[in-house]
Amino acid sequence: MSKHTHEDDVAFIQALAELLNKNELTELSVMREYGEDDSLEVRVVKQAQVVAAAPQPISYAAAPAAAAAAPAPVAAAAGEDPAGHPGAVPSPMVGTVYLSAEPGAEPFVTVGSQVKEGQTLLIIEAMKTMNHIAAPRAGTVKRILVENGTPAEYGTPLMIVE
Repeated sequence: MSKHTHEDDVAFIQALAELLNKNELTELSVMREYGEDDSLEVRVVKQAQVVAAAPQPISYAAAPAAAAAAPAPVAAAAGEDPAGHPGAVPSPMVGTVYLSAEPGAEPFVTVGSQVKEGQTLLIIEAMKTMNHIAAPRAGTVKRILVENGTPAEYGTPLMIVE
């Protein structure tokens, strides 16, 4: 019989949760062996916060003059599902959204930007790899549905390009 206690297990799980938060991880899975027929398997998962309201468009202006020249963002109609919009650009993967190439840099696109097919709209970081998300079609960015630095799930609508 091993000499571990319930308090030891609780302290171990709390340490894993702190490690998860401190290193900005979303999931951690560990198996701790105590003896031949005695082990503890722990899976700690941080759930992303789900917001019930429709995301609001975000616009980053390069300069005050550019902000004045850019058309106003199109407001979402009550109950409208951006994922069903024919111009929606869905996330092809799970990861963290970045609207610019590096912190403090100009965003790839803003509301009102004219884009060409294949032009980078944003970056999604997945497993320490920066994945450029390209415009699936030429058009105008009508809405930006995600904020910089926020998580995106597979299929999450990122932008509306018409």
